[in-house]
Amino acid sequence: MCGILAIVGKTDPELAKEISSRMSHRGPDERDMWIQEDGSILSHERLSIIDLTTGKQPIQGTDTAWVVHNGEIYNHEELKNGELSHKTFRTTCDSEVIVHLYEEYGNDFCNKLNGVFAFAILDGDKFIAGRDPIGVKPLYYGKGANGALYFASEMKVLTDQCVEFQAFPPGHYFTPETGLVKYFNPVWEDHTVCTNDLDLDALRDSLVKATEDRLMTDVPLGVLLSGGLDSSLTSAIAKRAMDKVGTELHSFSVGLNADAPDLIAAREVAEFIGTTHHEIYFSVEEGIKILEKLIWHAETYDVTSIRASTPMYFLSKAIAEEGIKVVLSGEGADEIFGGYLYFNNAPNLVEFQKETISRVGRLSTADCLRADKSTMAHGIEARVPFLDKNFLEVSMLLDPKHKQGNRDKGIIEKKAIRMAFDDKENPFIPERILWRQKEQFSDGVGYNWIEELIAHAEAQVSDEDFAAAAETFPHNTPMTKEAYYYRTIFNKLYPQDSAVKTVLQWIPKWQVNLDPSGRANNEHVKTTEEGVSES
Repeated sequence: MCGILAIVGKTDPELAKEISSRMSHRGPDERDMWIQEDGSILSHERLSIIDLTTGKQPIQGTDTAWVVHNGEIYNHEELKNGELSHKTFRTTCDSEVIVHLYEEYGNDFCNKLNGVFAFAILDGDKFIAGRDPIGVKPLYYGKGANGALYFASEMKVLTDQCVEFQAFPPGHYFTPETGLVKYFNPVWEDHTVCTNDLDLDALRDSLVKATEDRLMTDVPLGVLLSGGLDSSLTSAIAKRAMDKVGTELHSFSVGLNADAPDLIAAREVAEFIGTTHHEIYFSVEEGIKILEKLIWHAETYDVTSIRASTPMYFLSKAIAEEGIKVVLSGEGADEIFGGYLYFNNAPNLVEFQKETISRVGRLSTADCLRADKSTMAHGIEARVPFLDKNFLEVSMLLDPKHKQGNRDKGIIEKKAIRMAFDDKENPFIPERILWRQKEQFSDGVGYNWIEELIAHAEAQVSDEDFAAAAETFPHNTPMTKEAYYYRTIFNKLYPQDSAVKTVLQWIPKWQVNLDPSGRANNEHVKTTEEGVSES
């Protein structure tokens, strides 16, 4: 993982270095730049994960093309040994396959990549940039006053350089000739074709494969273990794979104190699967103190993203101090399987399935953004097995009747994936955890976190200011004082209209209380200090 910057058009190299350094936290290991004859620039802030010795970027292709890439290409060895076997590679870095695919196929190659990516290629008077199908890796683009095009991993690089800018849409590539082109067109985007019968073996095997693919690294790897279903499953799969090669696996959890719901559950999972486990604590006061720094990193004012990014920020800092540079995380499962409690209130299966597709399509503005920017604030790469392209193909095409929960009928959310890993003879995780209620990350670290955060935010906003919210903030007008407070901080850091419009707010459907906390839903059952549910 890294930070990339591409400027198409004559640019001052010293200025390019300065603005690229604004995301040096993404690439603390080394920096380099390539300047084309016309003055266009590729810049790279590198976090060394694959090929620690020769993988410095930008990377030159066979002739005149150069690439910068943020992400991981999990099928790079397959491509090198297959359709690119006739190419001469300068490095053993996974990123190099991108420039060779471009040389081989022109613009039409993104669907050949299995991985996560934001890339830019300069090749004389030709240029192409692209982003992975779901938007796991961030990318922003804009136009400068002199007509130059800018592409960068973080918005803060572009804010004072571009007259307008926006988030680069997932699943697209861009060239100056074609504009944006949508290359990722999965059949499951049409909800009417999502009618497949439940195949538990295919569901389990595809997640196992996705997780094992993401163990590819030349540096220490750990797992984020909240004690929820999703992170527990990926942690268990990773532990089994690493046991085969005799490699220790470290797991990490975060909470306000040892009695936080997630820490209790994570402790149980870690003991069951046998990881070397670490518990990280933070206080509400510490969380409040870093809010401005957090919003600068996260580049959002979305309420649930900020609530959840804060504990993840502290967790990532502790992981970096342990020398771990790569972690697995469980993002995406709740969007795929309708795991958030509000999905239980869907009026019918058609609307349920439409909402899963919508939520997966918007992950780049929510959980993927949070996971990437919270971890990369400390030079940690987060990998998300549930968003593997092949696993999505299996899971998204399921008939929604295999997904929707119904508490009145005793059907818990995400039942399909729970059943797929319900191995009585050789269980992946404890039975109680396999069937544990969904706790959103910001709730699971300790219920007081959100309650005290709301109280603090409300104390910072006067009734008079809040009454004028629509006038002060006409776009995405804050609906609560908490949202108003975050918006005020965001606008101080990123005052441009373009910046405000990059943010999409996470709002649950089908419930009276629109607070994004899972506890706002009537289906929520509180977890006691012993880690069991109470009604």
